[in-house]
Amino acid sequence: MNTLVARFNAIFGAEMAGPLAALAMVLVVFGLASPQFFTAATFGSVAFQLPELGILTLAMLMPILTGGLNLAITFTANIAGLTLAWVLQANGGVDAGPMAFLLGSVLAVGVGAASGLVMGLVIAFTRAHPILVSLSMMIFLRGLGEFLTRGGDISGFPTFVAPIGHGSILGLPVPLLILLACVAANHVLLSRTKLGFSTYMIGSNIESARYSGINTRKVLVLVYVLSGAIAAIAGIIMLARFNSVRVGHGESYLLITVLACFLGGINPFGGFGRVVPVFVALVVLQLLSSGLNLLGANQHLATAFWGLLLIAVMVLRWISVKFIRKNR
Repeated sequence: MNTLVARFNAIFGAEMAGPLAALAMVLVVFGLASPQFFTAATFGSVAFQLPELGILTLAMLMPILTGGLNLAITFTANIAGLTLAWVLQANGGVDAGPMAFLLGSVLAVGVGAASGLVMGLVIAFTRAHPILVSLSMMIFLRGLGEFLTRGGDISGFPTFVAPIGHGSILGLPVPLLILLACVAANHVLLSRTKLGFSTYMIGSNIESARYSGINTRKVLVLVYVLSGAIAAIAGIIMLARFNSVRVGHGESYLLITVLACFLGGINPFGGFGRVVPVFVALVVLQLLSSGLNLLGANQHLATAFWGLLLIAVMVLRWISVKFIRKNR
């Protein structure tokens, strides 16, 4: 038994216990409250609604692990989506070809990475607080997007773009497959690479990491570049899903990504946490939202529940730390 627990913790981390307990509670409560909860329609809805929020959460994850934050992820996603939309519009709009989409996607990811590069350089070399730097970038991107689009949206894309947001392969939604690929890539990056190890070291103690020979400036820049690039992937999926792009798309996702990270066991001060528990936490949040919708609750009530859940997670974490210290 102890061997199984040790293997479980080695793969998923002790952080998995909280999300799994929350998942079990949500399944039991809503399974009893609504006979429609355990249906293919419910889980299909979750599978289609989860990806853009999930990928944005992955964009938030690495900065938090370094002890920072990226408040610009949603507007980075929107600017990236707008970049792709402009390329498609410039090449015929609905008549644009696959090469135009490929070029636009590359440029979109490049724009996302560029926004992360600017934040990473400022944070790494000036030691300005990540909240202030990313907040400044968020305001800049929002203002730039509003100026360039005059507050409107851009729509009218080729038909082959739609399956990226709504299509399925072997019964699995394409956006979900993209999310799973991003989860796997982030898991490998954080658990198997030098960059992942350095990210945890910086989050634990940046001065100790510097004295141990880690190029902390380079790592911070790379972390924010990756964060921006991942956010751009979410922007591409949002374009395909909504068949339009505007600056305010997904604005409400920002705080939910932070909630998902904390519910998934990520230390808000950095240094500790894994990708898979965060993914399970995302599933919990989406199932909670779907369950409340089945019970006839307003969507705003689901958002309020998410806020209460974040407070509860912080209180429970404080209680568990106190309990562990007392037993020691």
